[in-house]
Amino acid sequence: MSNVPVDTALEVTAAAAPIAAGPGGTARRRFVFVRNGKSVTGLVILGVFAVLAVIGPWIAPYDPSKVGVGTLLAPPSARHLLGTDHIGRDVFSQLLVGTRGVMVVGVLAAVVATLLAIAVGVTAGFLGGAGDEVLSAVSNVFLVIPALPLIILVAAAVRSTSNLTIALVLAATGWAWGARLLRAQTLSLRRRDFVEAARASGERTWRVVWFETLPNLTAIIASSFISTMTFAVLSQTTLAFIGVANVNDWSWGTVLYWAQGNQALARGAWWWFVPAGLLIAILGMALSLVNFGIDEFVNPRLRLAGLKPREMRQRGIRPRIGFTATVRDLPRRPEATR
Repeated sequence: MSNVPVDTALEVTAAAAPIAAGPGGTARRRFVFVRNGKSVTGLVILGVFAVLAVIGPWIAPYDPSKVGVGTLLAPPSARHLLGTDHIGRDVFSQLLVGTRGVMVVGVLAAVVATLLAIAVGVTAGFLGGAGDEVLSAVSNVFLVIPALPLIILVAAAVRSTSNLTIALVLAATGWAWGARLLRAQTLSLRRRDFVEAARASGERTWRVVWFETLPNLTAIIASSFISTMTFAVLSQTTLAFIGVANVNDWSWGTVLYWAQGNQALARGAWWWFVPAGLLIAILGMALSLVNFGIDEFVNPRLRLAGLKPREMRQRGIRPRIGFTATVRDLPRRPEATR
């Protein structure tokens, strides 16, 4: 017999159990990661950027493209919070207006890529046979297509490369990784007892996929969305910085493009490029924090290893150097010692 109490083991492994196994309490566990400090911090920062993306052009103190609103290369002041550029444009207004372009490309590319990944990955996992082979081959083809060179070719063929074009190309080249992950997990889920029970009860395939399989893929889908959004934001910023995107559409990369092209670093105009770089870093950090929170939600060992010392003491766990909490580290209940 195992030394691990049954009820204690169930506490540790409950989060890893299929959601369909318990429609009451387990359904609430889908959003347990929201109580994680990393997730909350990341979501708050993302919420601030989302609000700025909506209201940024309305609250910007100046037209970001208007020349001569201030002294050339003026440092930050009460009138211009982040100074001006080489032709007197307000940098703070450029960053506020540019937030919308960054967030639109990131969210749109992530949404389209995630939908494609779900459609291809889950379908391939459920079909099996020739259908699975065909969809897997398509995924493998898109896995090796580089996004940045493709966008450069599109920019050379299209007169004006808009944010919408960039988002669609990034989505078309960024869905394959998520599809592979979802296919692998679907292959594992389709033979589970609760899925077989649903089929035996006469449920249609679309209901089995929608109500039995997709709820158990929520964490993987969310992680794929966050990863794709991070990739899209960095790619959009890179393309704007090297001048591939339309330089008349303001974004953080566009600000860096003008700063680099006019030697802001050599002129000592730190206010022209440092704030844009910080915004990119903060957004990337927020997305990473949300992804870390999702990882801890999916992996019970990470969740236990992330317990605070007070919580460990309350549970009777004594942490040590190199400690990783396991089932055997949890205290036994009196009724389980019989």
